[in-house]
Parts: sequence; structure tokens; C-alpha cells
Amino acid sequence: MEKKYNMTLSCPMPKLDFDVITLGHGSGGLLTHKLLETGVFDLLKNDLLDAKHDGAVFEIEGKMAFSTDSYVITPIFFPGGNIGELAVNGTVNDLAMCGALPKYLSLGFIIEEGLPMEEFWEVLVGIKFAAERAGVQIVTGDTKVVDKGKADKIYINTSGVGAVHPKANISVNNIKAGDKIIVSGNIASHGIAIMSKRENLEFESDIESDTAALNHAVKTLLDQFGEGIHLFRDPTRGGVATVLTEIAEQAELGIEINQRDLPITEGVEGACEMLGLDPLYVANEGVFIAIVDAKIEKEFVDLLRQQDVGANACCIGEVVGDHPKKALNNGIIGGRRVLNMLPGEQLPRIC
Repeated sequence: MEKKYNMTLSCPMPKLDFDVITLGHGSGGLLTHKLLETGVFDLLKNDLLDAKHDGAVFEIEGKMAFSTDSYVITPIFFPGGNIGELAVNGTVNDLAMCGALPKYLSLGFIIEEGLPMEEFWEVLVGIKFAAERAGVQIVTGDTKVVDKGKADKIYINTSGVGAVHPKANISVNNIKAGDKIIVSGNIASHGIAIMSKRENLEFESDIESDTAALNHAVKTLLDQFGEGIHLFRDPTRGGVATVLTEIAEQAELGIEINQRDLPITEGVEGACEMLGLDPLYVANEGVFIAIVDAKIEKEFVDLLRQQDVGANACCIGEVVGDHPKKALNNGIIGGRRVLNMLPGEQLPRIC
């Protein structure tokens, strides 16, 4: 199994009297107790989770953001991460895109009977390290086990809450003509990493998922620029093109981006060409789009490039008053094309 970090070395799996997950582990009885005690509670322990109650009680001051998402990716281990790491980062990022500072997450498992305990442990370790890097706590959750063949190893739901940053005013209604469109890093890496693993494809260069928590970078940018940031979006399923098309329709303004400015690695670009995929429609998991006031464009990009997740950040286009509700891509050698929402499923089960 590929691992972004050699996490299991610092979190060795405890000695257990079972090697695989059985239906009994979802019964709510002794086996469930053993699974939670030797796995979830011990590995993810914190004061709120230690209460082992049906829910968590906590205080958050001011305006709050709430988000939930479910993860059904296949395969559950992929170059650059695993489903556990992805689940934490995904909900953390959804909150960050609201201008919120993620604080607490819930964690729900639906596990297929027969999942090796070693694989479940590695997923838990991915969750632990992703939560620690993001600075969030898992405070409540649930575990269910279904018959073999009724799931695909494991599905995960994460919900999260956080306080909205006091300087944040994130809304599509704030966008205006002249605003600049910034992308925080190389696009299309996640979808191609999943495809390469699923189909056993080999490319000249290693391609890894970009899964990462974006909240620390978002906080730093909000601290500095506040209401100069009009919108954040993470282009996950549907990719950059779908998100920009949605924004253009919602804002009732036009969007223009430049093909030459799109950040993408040679390996991912070559893989897309070989597979006949448009990288603008391939999923991302550690990239965000920001629409900002033109006055702060350079400073915004410079500060973003100083963040771990923003080394390849750049401006890719702008909001315009022409062709409202449409997003256009200006080609490298002239001409331009209209971007549309992804009409179907380009790459199934990528998150």
C-alpha cells in the first residue's frame, strides 16, 4: 500500500484476538466494544471523545459553519494517502472554503464484513495524522458493519463545525468584474493518482494525490486580506471547469481563464493526454480557487506561495462583465472555448 507518510511506524497496531471485521463488530455488544476500545478511542483520544457518549458537548463562540460529506473512494489506499486521511481533509476543507476555522469533527464508519483489521488500522492512523495536521479533534462518531458484498471495504462520513473567521465575508454575491481568479496549486493530481492505482497504470513520473488540509493557509490569507477575498471554492468532483461554470452562473458574470497559466505537472498533463482526459475536469483534493479583489492579487499570490499547500499558486484569469453566466478558456495559440459543467461521471469513485 502506498503511504504519503510512514505513519504506522509510530502507531503500531495493538495485538488483537481478531484479524478481520465481522458482523459482530457492528452489533453494539462486546465485539464492538473491543473494536472501539483498542482502535478508535485509544488512537484518537481527546477529552471530548473520552466521554464515550452518544454525542459531544462543546462551546464555539460567534458565527459557525457546519459541513458533512461521505467518502466512498475505491481503492481505499492510493498514492499519496488513504480514505481516512481524505475524509478528514475533505470536511476540513469544506469548512475552510466557508471562511471558517475547523474545530470538531464527527466520524462515521460503514464497514464491510471481512475487512482485514490491518487495513482498518491503517485507515485509523491516516485519520489520526490528518486530524493532527489540520488541528481538529474527532469528538463523536458511529460504527456499522454490513454483510460482505454490501459495501466496498469501508465508507466514511465526516461532519464538522468551526467558527467563521472574524474577517471573512465569503459569498458569490461579493464577486465583481475585474476580480482575479487564483488557484492554489497544481490541478488534476488526485483524479489521475486514483486512476493510476485503480487501473494499474504506470507513468514515467510518480503521480500522487494532492489530498491536504487547506485551513491553515486559508486562515493566514484571511488574517491578512479579510474582505478582499470574495470567494473560496475547492474544485473536487467536476474539477476546475465545473466550479468556475457554477460561479459564473451564480454570480451572473463572465469568467475568463488562460490555458497557458494553468498549473499542472508534466506527469499529470501527459497522463491526461494519454487517457483522453481534460485536466480541467479532473478532481482535486488539496487545491482551492480564490476570487479576490484585483488590488491584492500579487500580495495574495506571494503570501499563498509561502504556505505548504500553495507553492505553485498562480492567477489563472479574471471575472468579466462580458458573456454573463459563461466561463471561457483562452487557448495557448488563440481561440477560446466555453467551459461547461461535467455532464456525467468522468472518473467514478474518486472521493
